Amino acid sequence: MLDPSSSEDTGGESDPEVVQETPRKPAAGPAGKRGNNTSSSTCSNTSSSSSRARGQRRQSAAPGGAPGKGAKDSKATGEEEEEEEEERKERERIQKEEEERKIKLQIYVFVLRCIAYPFNAKQPTDMARRQQKVNKQQLQAVKERFLAFLNGESQIVADEAFCNAVRSYYEGFLKSERVSRMVHSGGCSASDFREVFKKNIERRVRSLPEIDGLSKETVLSSWIAKYDAIYRGDEDMRRQPQRAHLSVVSELILSKEQLYEMFQQILGIRKFEHQLLYNACQLDNVDEQAAQIRRELDGRLQLAEKISRERRHPKFVSADMEPLYVEELRSSVNLLMANLESLPVSKGGPDFKQKLKRSSINNSFLDMGDEGDVLSKSDVVLSFTLEIVIVEVQGLKSVAPNRVVYCTMEVEGGEKLQTDQAEASRPQWGTQGDFTTAHPLPSVKVKLFTESTGVLALEDKELGRVVMNPTTNGPKQAEFHRMVVPKNSQDTELKIKLAVRMDKPPNMKHSGYLYAVGQRVWKRWKKRYFVLVQVSQYTFAMCSYREKKAEPQELMQLEGYTVDYCDPQPGLQGGRVFFNAVKEGDLVMFACDDEQDRMLWVQAMYRATGQSYKPVPPTQSKTTNCRGGLPKPASPISVDPSQRRGVEGLISAAPCRFDHAALFSVLQKQTLQHRMSDSFSCLGWFSPGQVFVLDEYCARYGVRGCHRHLSYLKDLMDNSENSALVDPTLLHYSYAFCASHVHGNRPDGMGTVTVDEKENFEAVRGRLMSLLENQITHFRYCFPFGRPDGALKATLSLQERVLMKDITTPVPQEEMKKLVQRCLENAAQINYSQLMEYAQIKADPQAAPEKRLEDMMRLGELCIEVLQQNEEHHSEAFSWWPELMAEHAEAFLSLYRAHMDGALQVQPVDSWDSFPLFQLLNNFLRLDLHLCNGTFHKHLQDLFVPLVVRYIDLMESSIAQSIQRGFEQETWQSVKSLTNNLASVPLPKVPSLPLTLPPMPSFSAPAWMGPLCENTNGSATSEDLFWKLDALQMFVLDLHWPEPEFAKHLEQRLKLMASDMMEACVKRTKSAFDSKMQKASKSTDFRVALSVCTMFNVLMDAKKQCSKLCVLDTGQEIDKQWQQYHSKIDVLIDEAFKDMISSLVTKLAAVLDGVLSKLSRYDEGTFFSSILSFTKPGMDLADTYITFIRQNQDVLRDRVNDELYVEKVFDQWYSGSMKVVCVWLTDRLDLQLHTYQLKTLIKIVKTYRDFRLQGVLDVVLNNKSYETVYNRLTVEEATAAVKSGDGLQGISMRDSDEEDD
Repeated sequence: MLDPSSSEDTGGESDPEVVQETPRKPAAGPAGKRGNNTSSSTCSNTSSSSSRARGQRRQSAAPGGAPGKGAKDSKATGEEEEEEEEERKERERIQKEEEERKIKLQIYVFVLRCIAYPFNAKQPTDMARRQQKVNKQQLQAVKERFLAFLNGESQIVADEAFCNAVRSYYEGFLKSERVSRMVHSGGCSASDFREVFKKNIERRVRSLPEIDGLSKETVLSSWIAKYDAIYRGDEDMRRQPQRAHLSVVSELILSKEQLYEMFQQILGIRKFEHQLLYNACQLDNVDEQAAQIRRELDGRLQLAEKISRERRHPKFVSADMEPLYVEELRSSVNLLMANLESLPVSKGGPDFKQKLKRSSINNSFLDMGDEGDVLSKSDVVLSFTLEIVIVEVQGLKSVAPNRVVYCTMEVEGGEKLQTDQAEASRPQWGTQGDFTTAHPLPSVKVKLFTESTGVLALEDKELGRVVMNPTTNGPKQAEFHRMVVPKNSQDTELKIKLAVRMDKPPNMKHSGYLYAVGQRVWKRWKKRYFVLVQVSQYTFAMCSYREKKAEPQELMQLEGYTVDYCDPQPGLQGGRVFFNAVKEGDLVMFACDDEQDRMLWVQAMYRATGQSYKPVPPTQSKTTNCRGGLPKPASPISVDPSQRRGVEGLISAAPCRFDHAALFSVLQKQTLQHRMSDSFSCLGWFSPGQVFVLDEYCARYGVRGCHRHLSYLKDLMDNSENSALVDPTLLHYSYAFCASHVHGNRPDGMGTVTVDEKENFEAVRGRLMSLLENQITHFRYCFPFGRPDGALKATLSLQERVLMKDITTPVPQEEMKKLVQRCLENAAQINYSQLMEYAQIKADPQAAPEKRLEDMMRLGELCIEVLQQNEEHHSEAFSWWPELMAEHAEAFLSLYRAHMDGALQVQPVDSWDSFPLFQLLNNFLRLDLHLCNGTFHKHLQDLFVPLVVRYIDLMESSIAQSIQRGFEQETWQSVKSLTNNLASVPLPKVPSLPLTLPPMPSFSAPAWMGPLCENTNGSATSEDLFWKLDALQMFVLDLHWPEPEFAKHLEQRLKLMASDMMEACVKRTKSAFDSKMQKASKSTDFRVALSVCTMFNVLMDAKKQCSKLCVLDTGQEIDKQWQQYHSKIDVLIDEAFKDMISSLVTKLAAVLDGVLSKLSRYDEGTFFSSILSFTKPGMDLADTYITFIRQNQDVLRDRVNDELYVEKVFDQWYSGSMKVVCVWLTDRLDLQLHTYQLKTLIKIVKTYRDFRLQGVLDVVLNNKSYETVYNRLTVEEATAAVKSGDGLQGISMRDSDEEDD
């Protein structure tokens, strides 16, 4: 074992003595003070000393000042003191921030080790996937899409029922303020929106009638598909962001690199700080990490022995727990050792190389650490353009002036070009040659030739050459270059003036010569030619090249590196100024000879790495930090390897010297804040990667489970109190764990309970109880529209769990019921006050009665909507106490009752505008099982009973007066004929009492307003009567009076009223008919008046309306007295019909008697017959009678609506007529008929066909009277034919059943 006092000691539990000091500076380990930035501390000391000096000078100057300047000096002194106080506060703030940053860096070191070598926990794969949040912008976009659909601006085809459902969803849900709050709290997802709509349409579809061939499930699925189309709008689901953010994949299993990046964001760690810590901790060295764990566990065992030996235990609730505490420490370390021992040595740790699925969309993020993405040399391709311009040659002496000379130029591996020829006395050209090459360091050769004059010479003579290695940074102007000449040449001073211009390709960002050494590449410190190449938009490479080589000799991909300036490194020869690039597991040092060149390199690499840390040249850094009053906060660790004390202090600090409970609280709080602000609706649940790191931290550094869950509860309650949505199931789990631990049930195997844990638990319990009670009270706003699903029910369950005194004794049901009852009572007050505020209704006693009633209508609708939403979304959670929800509703309505009573009291007497309010409230209350005939419902009935009775009394009196006045002024014109001549005939006025009567409900228009029904030809008074009676009964029926006895009383009264009114109508109609018949003529000029037809129609309508207006519902018991009363009305109508038909037939028969009496003058043997025999009478009498029959038949057929009664009139008319003719002939049985009599009777009897055409049956037509008449006339016709031959002039009984021509 290692000595705990050695520098290698990094393990062990917290020392109780250290625990008391740690909360002030948790990260102040042995090396913590050495980690301060030297420049920052120097500036701070300088600033503080100067402040003290200023203070001393002021104190010494004040006593010796002039008396006249005392006021000014005191004022100036006060201002200076304020400035000093501000400076002091600013220094304290900066110092506090530095200390907090050191703590976070130390936590990050521990987190790094947990991620790099986990051996206790793994990322869970069975956690529920969280949905993406809906933010304010998305909510506004969704509102606009649904509004566009409702305005008909979308291409989605939908029926009226779906449009109504969407309109209700838009008005009631999307525009609700509670939805805006839910979105602001971050607990709302698109799934919540969809579920609310689905629940809404399920209720609507269930209420629709069944449709053959179309199931309701099909309708639901179709509506949901249309909803999804509206919600998405014109978004293209195939379009994805080009670069995914870490929060988008946080729900997946993350790789180590992704976990590092996540906790850098959580703890605010900079990228270069992570890189330095990564390298210093040797996280890529598996053996070192395993050794670190062994050292930590060894230190924890030694600390446990020390605690046992010195008896320095935490304070427990029982002294018997002290030995158990030490044993728990040992067993926890032994468990960790066993876990470590179980890991395969070959791998050195768990296979923690899980990768996200490869995706072409997000290669730059998802492929971190994947060896398959390392660049190869062939991936780096450069292409250069060279321009070589040869100007002139000087110093050419070995060639005669008249000889011809020329130059050639070539690039290694390319073609060769030649200049024009020139004389040796003037070797000037100005020729340009263009070349392309892939070599960053190409070899350019320029040679000078002269033409050979020898006959046998095969090649021209070379006079000199120049070999160059140009770069893109070389000079662009033409310069003289000394040429290499052959041996024994006279041209020792031969020079050529030329320019070589090498263009830089677009993907080459910088180039030059640098010294370099690294751990993975360039392992020897030497000078190389480097090129910074951009391979793609996100990929850059630092490549070293040799001369005349197209591929780099070595390359380093810059992704993940951080570049910065650094001081000269001892032991490295070559280079004057230095900079470096650092990454996890690698450090590359660069050097060049020029400061400006270094700055260009650092800037180019800074742009290529994409790092957030911007390198600052050392001179600027010092100037920035040491000038000015206050030092700029800097990182506690430096990138410069010469200043590694901060890093060493963080990584060498012994874990046993830290209060990991306090550190874990900070880590968990920061993690929860990060989680609540990401793009998922997490409701407080950590992501799998976060759970893994927190679990590993607790297991590795001995954080007690109770402390972990207590801290978690505090953080969750903080978020919940700040209006964030937190899953109560999560609170329940943590609370149950803590309660089980405090009561000794060992949920995590820990049997010891500290005093702090118990006290903190009691404090959390009280705070949680208050929070839950507040949430239950504000259930409509904490869980709007039942979202999150099941959250309210879980809250009630948790409340019951919190009320338990221990973990075994259940809470008495009465206690829980009283708490919920109290919460719901308060909820009623809150909900109603919020509703009043939303509706912007103020109880103003001075407001007009109409305005107050209108406000009560609108407020009543809102109250009903609130109660319906409570029933739909929250009743299931309160299903254990349904009576409490009923009490809550009654309390809510009682607040509305006060305003309603005030508004109704100020309404005018005999005003009926309040009936719609009763119908609105009653229609809701009567269908609710708990509120029907409840306190508010009975109060509502008590208010409106006198009003209903008064209304019916006045209506009865009004109808009675309208009957009396109407029949007195009745013209008996049919309504149809009146309305067909509206331009000339005024509409009848309905009589009314001199008071304000309620307008009739518009169930249907009054019959006297027009021929709405084709078979309606009643009088204005009767139609008005029937409509009023029907409208009154429908109005009272629509009241749906909930109290059965009073409802039965109202129905019976209205039926009796209708019966009485019907009786009066029938009697007055009968009286008018009798009067009309008495005044009618008995000649053939008699025509059935239209008013008579109208009277028939009135009785027919009365008979039809009687079955509806005068008969009780079949569901009620009908006593004998009521049956007798109703049958009396039926008998009265039938008797009236019978009398009216009989009277009309009698009148028609009287006309026939008149005709026959005229024929009697031709009887054989009378005085007039002998005189009239000399005349030749025509057939006018018969024709007039036939016209009389046919026209009256047409009138009755056209104007009387009921076919049955018309046929009855025709039957009796025909039978009566035949009987009269038969009696007349019988009286003249012994006499022979005169020819005129015979012809007239034959024509009268021929009306047989007219009656048959009107529908009189053959049984009636061929009665005995007809047969007697037919036989007598046939005999008389034969006798007349024998006597007078053609005296009948073609009139014969033989064709009596055919129409005459």
